[in-house]
Amino acid sequence: MAGGSAVTRSDTVPRGPVRPDLIREHRGVEPTTSTELFFDLVYIFTVTQLAQFLILHPDPLGALRTVILLGLIWLIWIYTAWTTNSLRPDRSPVRAMLLAVMLGSLLLSAAIPAAFAGSGLLFAAAYAAVQVGRTGFALWAAHGHPGLEPGLRRSLPWRTGTSLLVVAGGLVGSPNREIIWTAVIVIDVLVLATGFPLPRRSRTRPEQWDVEGGHLAERCQAFILIALGESILVTGGILAGNTGRAAIGAFLLAFAGSVALWWVYFDRTAQAVTAVLTHAGERAGRLSRVAFNYLHPVMVAGIIVSAVGDERLLRDPGGLLDAGTALVVFGGPALFLAGHAAYQLVLLRRGWAGRLGAVLVLLAAAPVTVALRLPVAVGEVVALLSTVAVIIADRGADRRAGQGRGPRSPLR
Repeated sequence: MAGGSAVTRSDTVPRGPVRPDLIREHRGVEPTTSTELFFDLVYIFTVTQLAQFLILHPDPLGALRTVILLGLIWLIWIYTAWTTNSLRPDRSPVRAMLLAVMLGSLLLSAAIPAAFAGSGLLFAAAYAAVQVGRTGFALWAAHGHPGLEPGLRRSLPWRTGTSLLVVAGGLVGSPNREIIWTAVIVIDVLVLATGFPLPRRSRTRPEQWDVEGGHLAERCQAFILIALGESILVTGGILAGNTGRAAIGAFLLAFAGSVALWWVYFDRTAQAVTAVLTHAGERAGRLSRVAFNYLHPVMVAGIIVSAVGDERLLRDPGGLLDAGTALVVFGGPALFLAGHAAYQLVLLRRGWAGRLGAVLVLLAAAPVTVALRLPVAVGEVVALLSTVAVIIADRGADRRAGQGRGPRSPLR
């Protein structure tokens, strides 16, 4: 498993697992357990905190800090998902570990508003405790497993080192904190891509990972739902304080935008991706690494930025678009569609061109609408129509290809 929990078919140790009852056997698509879904609940709060952070800091530095926080938080969530891809969440020790990670994630989320001020050390300490503690637990649970244990032993030094760097960043002020925390994200991307290299030890190769890609796909689908749910919560909370006709109209427009993003992700792609990864064989590890570790946080970022745009729409639907508002109104859907285009390209090899075209339209529309001094609501309509055009193009492509809908994903 990526992050050192991958089951490998080489670099083995000549003994059996000490705790085989904790190891998850892969027999088709592994179901998402109630424990995993309960664990995800804390990330509703986390995504809300990130959106509120960006709303309160609508400047380039605030955007950079939001990206850094999202990157670090994603590292915690995605590596926990990889861990439960190899360990059984229905076993008490694994369930206790997930609850501990949940508690640490809650503390980390509470520290987000002042993560670059007085709560930086709390954020860093929670991050380090979760990352090192979870990896150490997985190493204990997989002790003696000929595939899991070697990979975990290689990843633990990297987990410990990067966690110490996060703590070091929590001890210094800006701009050093931003630099150090960015370096942690870059290091993690590089060591994952290179197989957690260590002196005098072989690297892990994604072809060696025994990954249940369908389970990971379902887990990431659940996170996308969390992010979309958060955007609805933001707009619903604002509507609760103002139920005038203009506010209701703005809410309906914002809600339609969330539905459109959901439709793009789930209508065809989610079920097709699950099927591709379930039957990917040795390619599952490499595909999952790119699709879930690298591309999904881009889509989540797009949803968060879109939520900020929706907040501005509900606050003043008739207000004129300025540069900052245009960036979130058009940039959120563009970021989501760009990430989804790459996702489609990597896993399905189709559907990406229409998304890329919509991204170009959105990027071109931003300066034009600002120059024409159009209302925020008009900008939201343009963004919505661009996303709807992708949905229509997908439907047309399906009809031309004569593809049926097939079984529905349980998360659709």
